[in-house]
Formats: sequence, structure tokens, C-alpha cells
Amino acid sequence: MDGKETGKLQGSTDRMGGASITADTLSKPSGRAALMVLALLMLMASLGTSIANVALPKLAQVFDASFQQVQWVVLAYLLSITSLIVSVGRLGDIFGRRRLLLCGILVFTLASVLAGIATAFWLLVSARALQGLGAAVMIALALAFVSEAVVKEKTGSAMGMLGTMSAIGTALGPTLGGVLIAALSWRYIFLINIPLGLIALIFARRWLPDNGTTPAAQKTGFDGLGTLTLASALAAYALAITLGHGSFGRTNLLLLGIAVVATFAFVWAERQAAAPLIHLNMLHDARLRHGLIMSMVVSTIIMATLVVGPFYLA
Repeated sequence: MDGKETGKLQGSTDRMGGASITADTLSKPSGRAALMVLALLMLMASLGTSIANVALPKLAQVFDASFQQVQWVVLAYLLSITSLIVSVGRLGDIFGRRRLLLCGILVFTLASVLAGIATAFWLLVSARALQGLGAAVMIALALAFVSEAVVKEKTGSAMGMLGTMSAIGTALGPTLGGVLIAALSWRYIFLINIPLGLIALIFARRWLPDNGTTPAAQKTGFDGLGTLTLASALAAYALAITLGHGSFGRTNLLLLGIAVVATFAFVWAERQAAAPLIHLNMLHDARLRHGLIMSMVVSTIIMATLVVGPFYLA
């Protein structure tokens, strides 16, 4: 075989077997960059959960708010995430994951600006609810993008990395928040998200794949009734627990009753929906059910400590 034939054979081999190797090699840097973007999103969302907690005593003083009122700085953020995080995956399939994720990052960043410049307590709480909307999008779609950012064999370690970044953000929040409040002002615990959000927005647009929309998701649609009843149940329960000054009156009982009715309405809506937010049949699995209960108990203890702790320490 002469040199020309050898070159032809080599070129044919490159086109057949070697193409995947080359593509894989080229995709590795972009895959790592995409994973870094997803990790940043998880860090931002988890920081938003815990960084405001250390500022609650200061916010109660600045806005002349009671303990029951100032809790809503945290509750508004968490309620938005809880109500919408399950719905975001379906919305991503309908409108396109990258497009929705970019919108979520933008909403989170703009809401951080509003929270940082808020001059009224209701505006701060509203901004935190809007910030939670952006965080729900970032958390849900960051996890959804893992399968596209890394090869299948690395999915487990990538998910572990995102979980670690979430834990780091939750642990870093109180410390970073304390430093910012002491050195600058309480406003900077929200304004710090501006540079992080802009970086995430630029890199997400550059490195995350544009997967378009899913026709099947457009056909099944979005479970609006399930989302509405879930949000109503959570909001009514939160109001029932926080309204009043340590007393539990008729208004609290009424709101608690609304929460119970909305919960039953949510279960009914999920049984009727063509594409439910939660497939209730999964709860028949005892291991999954017990795991969810334990997760709820642990999360309740953690958040109770993060909310009450700063007042005790202050």
C-alpha cells in the first residue's frame, strides 16, 4: 500500500470510528464549562435560602416588623420554590429548557436588585417571592441539564457535585451574610447576586445546549390547577402559622382550614390531571414514602434553627 492509499484508509477510519473520539474530545471542555454553570446556579439558589436568615434581626429593626412578619422574608422565597419547582420541568419541555433557564436567571437577578433597594417591607417580601420564582427555575433545570452536560457514566458524580454545591451555599450563606452586614449593609446580601447572576447568564447562554421544545409536552400541557391548589395550601398554612403575635385565633383557624381544603383539592386535581405535577402512585412505595417523611422532618429542623438562631445569637 502506497502513501496515498494509506492516507485514504486513515481518512476513512477517522470518518467512521474516529469521529466519535474526536467529538467526545471536543465536547469535554464544553461539558465541564456547562457543569460549572450548573454548579454556580445551585450555589446562587442555596445562598438565597440561607443568606437572608442572619439578617432577620436587622430587618426587623429597620422595617419595625415583628418576628412573625419578618419570617416572610424567608417564607416568601421558600414558598415560591416549593410551589413551582415541580412545574418548572414541564414548562421547560414546553418552552425550551435553556430559554426558560435564562429567563429564570434574569428574574432572580432583577429580583435581587429590587430586594436590595427596597424601602418598604412589603416590597422586600414581594421581591423575595419573585427571587424564589427564579431560584425554582434554576434548581429544577440545573438538575435537568445534567444528562445533557455530561456523559451517562458521569451523571451520578455530576449530581453529587450539584448537591455538594447546594450544601456549600446553604452553609456559606449565614457567614457571608454576617460579613456583608457588618462591613457594608444588609442590602448587600441581596445585591451580591447581581455579579453572580450576570456571570451565570452570560455563561449559560454560551455553554448550555439549546434543546428546543418537546412536542409531547406541548400536547399534554401544564397542570395549572395542581400548581394553584398546591400554592394555595402552602400559603394558607404559612399565614395560619405566622399571623398574630404568638396567639392562635379564629383567623388562624380559618386559614388552617383553607390549607386542609386546598390540600384535598390538590390531591383530587392530581388524580384528574393528564400530566400531574406529582404521580401519587409513587407514594405507594414504602421506602420512598419514609424517605420523604424523614427529609421533611430534617428540613423542618434545619430551617427552624436558621430562622430562630440569628435572633438568639443577636
